Amino acid sequence: MNREEFAARIDHTVLGPETTPADVQRVCDEALEHGMNVCIPPCYVAEADDYATDLTIATVVGFPHGNHATGAKEAEAELAWKDGADEIDMVINVGRLKAGDDGTVREDIASVVAAVPLPVKVIVEAPLLTDEELDRACRLAQEADAAMVKTATGFSVGGATIEDVERMANYLPVKASGGIGSYEKAMAMIEAGAERIGASSGVEILRGYPDD
Repeated sequence: MNREEFAARIDHTVLGPETTPADVQRVCDEALEHGMNVCIPPCYVAEADDYATDLTIATVVGFPHGNHATGAKEAEAELAWKDGADEIDMVINVGRLKAGDDGTVREDIASVVAAVPLPVKVIVEAPLLTDEELDRACRLAQEADAAMVKTATGFSVGGATIEDVERMANYLPVKASGGIGSYEKAMAMIEAGAERIGASSGVEILRGYPDD
């Protein structure tokens, strides 16, 4: 994998509660300079699309806890699409999953998938799940025709692990996200089966790419 191919796997991210328009512009500038994608809050998607029309823009739905009503998630996804988003990262309803309400979880995901003609990545919050729950979450995302599964929001108790990525890759392509701040860690996730890396440290990760 050359540097350009590696950079294209990174979703350069800014999603904190204090994110400003200037933060989003900075992330877009860095992504454009280095060949990355961006993952930004929904309220800035239209501005980012106007600012950088050629940039792949992901945004979040049901973020960060996933316990929004399904209709609200659908509406978020539809608005993001109309504003110019290229991909949706939606948070699973962790409470419903833990309660064993698989039908509701599946329908929640499927409703967002059906609402927009965009790839939907399902954030399963793997650090909160047992192995059995993680298997069920990934299987439900697969059954609901999601495009990918994503390890974590980065706003809970942990982030991506090699073990979780390997497990999740048995079901769908994986976006590893949460606590990935170096080239070495990003490559370890890719070697474990991740197709995409979500990180606020995209530039730092790329700085670690070995020179030819």
